[in-house]
Amino acid sequence: MKTKLISLVFMLFIFSVSFSQGLTFGIKGGTSINKLTGKSFKEEFSFGYHVGVFATLGMGGKLSLQPEVLLNQVNTDTASNFSSVYHFKNNIQLKYLSIPILLNYNLSNLLALQVGPQFGILMDKNKNLLQNGGDAFKKGDFSMVGGLQLKLFKFRVYGRYVVGLNDISNIGNSDKWKSQSIQLGVGIAL
Repeated sequence: MKTKLISLVFMLFIFSVSFSQGLTFGIKGGTSINKLTGKSFKEEFSFGYHVGVFATLGMGGKLSLQPEVLLNQVNTDTASNFSSVYHFKNNIQLKYLSIPILLNYNLSNLLALQVGPQFGILMDKNKNLLQNGGDAFKKGDFSMVGGLQLKLFKFRVYGRYVVGLNDISNIGNSDKWKSQSIQLGVGIAL
């Protein structure tokens, strides 16, 4: 009952703010340049993609809130010692459902600074990541996002840096795995 009441209050707040300050929805997509750090991975970036939807909720003045739902593909290669120890394939592909909640600070009508947390849920992974029935990667990732967004009428062009804050390894050894990503993309407000 508490959850339903809190959800109702939150939805009423969102609707009241959206009608008073403006609410915009849109779609976006682009490239992700990813790297997983740790002794088990090659220290180089690889390309993936991200696609999804966003909403921008004006909060008055120069601030707005921009929640998003993105499908992120992360590609990486393991170091040579990783495949010999864990018997995994060298190429790893992970797919995350990422939910960034960004605070936009509008520097001007064209440019906004973006910061905020991102929650990632591991949706799919290569079947070669299974060893003795155990998963190598944790089911979630918590990150921080920082970047810039250029607004040209209904079009958005953005660049961001996403840094993982938690260890995504589920193997239990002392090697900590963390994610890093540079996202470049475009979007359009509908």
